[in-house]
Amino acid sequence: MQSPPPTLHPSTWTPAIRMGLSISAATGLYGISFGALAVAAGLTVWQAMALSLLMFTGGSQFAFIGVIAGGGAGSAALGAAALLGVRNAVYGMQLNGMIAPTGWRKAVAAQLTIDESAATASGPTEPAEQRRGFWTAGVGVFVLWNLFTLLGAVLGDALGDPRRWGLDGAAVAAFLALLWPRLKQREPVALAVVCGVATALAVPLLPPGLPILLAAVVGAAWGWWVRSPDAPPVRGEGAP
Repeated sequence: MQSPPPTLHPSTWTPAIRMGLSISAATGLYGISFGALAVAAGLTVWQAMALSLLMFTGGSQFAFIGVIAGGGAGSAALGAAALLGVRNAVYGMQLNGMIAPTGWRKAVAAQLTIDESAATASGPTEPAEQRRGFWTAGVGVFVLWNLFTLLGAVLGDALGDPRRWGLDGAAVAAFLALLWPRLKQREPVALAVVCGVATALAVPLLPPGLPILLAAVVGAAWGWWVRSPDAPPVRGEGAP
């Protein structure tokens, strides 16, 4: 017997919906930091809003204003933002088969494909829950991120240093909440440790934004090697 579909009443919300709403709130608050930093870097309120509405990927947006604030050219800022945005294309290839959007939903899903929606969708194993997680997190983050970007940009210098409010840690805490339940076996733990070490070693050597891409490359290489037909079986897999 199937359970009734979720409604607006909280008692009917599934775990994926609750997780999507939680990650939306945590990430949306981080938009205050972006709005304030964008104005401090010399952008107008409307330019900051354009980045959040059209670019809509936090890492790329922070990379963009980081280059601008450092005196870099617009082309360099766009290059840095595009480099970080490549990961969303990788997410899109996986999510296209996972949530199978059709018609106009495909274009909307492409815009909403970000770290948070991809992570929330990949947590559940049931296709219906994967779709609920993706759309809840994607739409929720988009709405709240833009609202709080506007708030941060309008308040601007009145907020002072955004880090004093702890907003720079909100996204990190949200990702840890998504990651922790998945670390139930030795392989995910080992992969997380290896990627974390690679990122920490690269931070003093590479420009901002590139260390996390290096960690993604390490993770992809790990997955390819472990799942390669010629690779030795992972301990515990295929054992009698």
